[in-house]
Amino acid sequence: MSYNNILFEIKQGTAYVTINRPDQLNALNKETIQELSSAFTSIEENNDLKTVILTGSGEKAFVAGADIKEFAGFSIEEGKLLSAEGHQKLFNLVENLSKPVIAAVNGFALGGGLELAMAAHIRIASDNAKLGLPEVSLGVIPGYGGTQRLPQLVGKGKAFEMITSAGMIGAEEAEKWGLVNAVVTLEELIPACEKLAGKIMRNSPKAIESAINAINAQYREGVDGFVAEITEFGKCFGTDDFKEGTSAFMEKRKPSFTGK
Repeated sequence: MSYNNILFEIKQGTAYVTINRPDQLNALNKETIQELSSAFTSIEENNDLKTVILTGSGEKAFVAGADIKEFAGFSIEEGKLLSAEGHQKLFNLVENLSKPVIAAVNGFALGGGLELAMAAHIRIASDNAKLGLPEVSLGVIPGYGGTQRLPQLVGKGKAFEMITSAGMIGAEEAEKWGLVNAVVTLEELIPACEKLAGKIMRNSPKAIESAINAINAQYREGVDGFVAEITEFGKCFGTDDFKEGTSAFMEKRKPSFTGK
C-alpha cells in the first residue's frame, strides 16, 4: 500500500513506521492518522512481524502536535468525535498491538505527538528531544489519551504540572520521570531501538502478546489486572511456544519460537 504522509518499511521482522511531514514538523492531520491506522492494522495482521519502530522523519521532530487548522472551528460535538475517532483508529490500536511498539522520539514530541509516543509500549529519546502537552495554552486539553497515559507513566503530580503549565521538558528530565526508557544521541537512536528490538525478537511472540494484554489490563476500567494475568498465564500453557521454550530449557539449547 502506498502512503502520502508516512514511510513504511519491513526489515528482518521489524516494521519501521515513519511519520513523513517534515515541512509540518510531522504534525498529525486526519489523513496521517488514517494512514498510521492502516499501517498498524497491517502490522497486527502480519505474523512475520515481531516488533515495530515508530519515529518521525528528519532531525527536528518526532511529531510536533496535531494539525490545529483542521479543527480550529469545530463545535462541541465535532470535538468529541475528533477525540473518539483518534482513540479508536490509532492511539488505542497502538497501545493494544500484540507486537511491542518502540517509539524513537527524535526532537519535538508535543501534544498529539507525545500522546502517540505514550501509546507505544517503549520510548527511547534522542538527547535533543523536547516533550510536552501544550494544549491548555490553546484553550483545550489533551484529547488523544494524554490526561490518562501521562499520569500512568510519571505520576499524578508531575502530570498535573506538565499539563497545566503547558511546558516542555528535556530528554534527561523525561528519563528521570519515567516518561522515556532511555536517552541516546540522535545518531544512536535508531540503532538503540534496533538493538532492543533484537532482544525482544529472541523471545516468544505468544508470551509477549499475553504480557502486553496483562500489563494493559491494569489500566482498563472494571478489569482486575491480577485476574487478567492468571488468564493470560494459563493461555500460554496451550501454545507451541511454551512447549518449545520449556523443551529448549531442559535440553540446554536456544529455543526456536514460531509464535503459535
